[in-house]
Amino acid sequence: MDSLQILGYVGALIVGLVLGLLGGGGSILTVPILVYVLGYNPVVATAYSLFVVGSSSLVGTIQKLRKGLADIKIGLAFSFPSFMAVYLSRRYLVPGLPDTLFSIGGYSLTKDMAIMTFFAVVMLLASLSMIKDKKEETRPNYKQPYYKTFIQGLIIGTITGIIGAGGGFLYVPALVIWANLPMKRAVGTSLIIVTINSLIGFTGDLQTIEVDWLFLLTFSVITIVGILLGVFVSKYISGEKLKKGFGWFTLIMAFYIIYKEFNAKM
Repeated sequence: MDSLQILGYVGALIVGLVLGLLGGGGSILTVPILVYVLGYNPVVATAYSLFVVGSSSLVGTIQKLRKGLADIKIGLAFSFPSFMAVYLSRRYLVPGLPDTLFSIGGYSLTKDMAIMTFFAVVMLLASLSMIKDKKEETRPNYKQPYYKTFIQGLIIGTITGIIGAGGGFLYVPALVIWANLPMKRAVGTSLIIVTINSLIGFTGDLQTIEVDWLFLLTFSVITIVGILLGVFVSKYISGEKLKKGFGWFTLIMAFYIIYKEFNAKM
């Protein structure tokens, strides 16, 4: 085992710690660790990330269900359009993209660069959702029509499929609006959706990439150990300040990815 692989496993532990401490957000680091530390190309990295996100979210889902903070029925209703979009994205959209999307003069936008840049944009949105103060919202007289939820599920599922991240920060507001769920139950319910979407989406990759199961399972187990450790430590640490701090870190990481991708092509 070389030093970079050890560093990658340390990163997996950190991802789990963040997930355990904050209840979400940490999985956004999985793809950068796989690409920039362990050297995987973005297509394989986003596929592996879906498996890691799905398995770790399953642990979080079980915890939320035990506490009564997740709604299985609503989670399954929202999952239906989402997992279809994630699977189709991984099975057909991502493999079907050309290696070079377009060229202008001496500049070429490659598939790998486009995926990482799009990922960085989503990281920016995720960081802003963690930085800003959130207030509990209730909408007693309004529920969004299901057809709008279906469309949202398709859009978020496609984004999830492309970047290999959970997308919880996108699902939570949709659940608050559509299902009129309080924030804490929306967070728990979003984990059900993320678990289903990520694991089903990953099956779309099984037919297009060769999976290093020993590495992937080891990485996932270390992440889950980090989650359990983070949950234990979270009893003694305030989560809100940590979430804002991690939001700023994610913001910096997003700009770093954009810089690195564009600088590499200059």
